[in-house]
Amino acid sequence: MRLGVWENEGGRVGKRAPLGLEQPGESRAAPWVPTVPLADVPDEGATHVDVAGVPVCLARSRGVVYAILDECSHGRVRLSEGEVADGAVECWLHGSTFDLGTGAPKCPPATAAVPVYPVRVVADVVEVAVPPPAR
Repeated sequence: MRLGVWENEGGRVGKRAPLGLEQPGESRAAPWVPTVPLADVPDEGATHVDVAGVPVCLARSRGVVYAILDECSHGRVRLSEGEVADGAVECWLHGSTFDLGTGAPKCPPATAAVPVYPVRVVADVVEVAVPPPAR
């Protein structure tokens, strides 16, 4: 029996192909890295993890798990320490709010988006794919 995986695709969690089968267009450049058990990501909350040396904010909102850079583009503080609600995270320092699915700022003072990363849940463990740094 092959187990399936769950992945955040366009803001929705959906059934994916069996493990071991690469999806069309899926890149091997950013390997999936196991991070924390799904239970460690609170409903309407966030937690910090490091993935390949990159600070990542894992957030869960409306039942969907997201992964974004854990650094506000305005205040350079951890977004994982902010409030999560309605698919967004609010920076605790100056109140900028970022869309968890796109990384786009929803209100000032931030004007630049933060990177978002592919995320999936396999056997109740959150996995994130962070691309290697550009050369």
